[in-house]
Amino acid sequence: MRVAIPVETNEEENSVVCEHFGRTPYFAYVDIDENGNYSVTVEENPLIEHTEGALPELLKNKGVDLIVASRMGQKAQAFFNQWGIKVVLGAHGRVADVVRELKEVIG
Repeated sequence: MRVAIPVETNEEENSVVCEHFGRTPYFAYVDIDENGNYSVTVEENPLIEHTEGALPELLKNKGVDLIVASRMGQKAQAFFNQWGIKVVLGAHGRVADVVRELKEVIG
């Protein structure tokens, strides 16, 4: 499973979740295998000045299955749903914290 998390900094597992999804400077991409092992890569958001609906297409093209964010508007959520990307809201803290909580939920 590939998860995208909007983050403020490029510090891999120590990157902090960005509160403003649409203006995130980076995305942390977390690849989780069937054994629960994971790796984190962080990339700059090339669409920080994006047109409406562009981020879901970018993330789908990067193989993202799930986006975990602090909050997101209804319209953005609808765009992600159209691209087949699930959305989980309420994330906070560091990427490592989010991944730990996510692994508890998905098993």
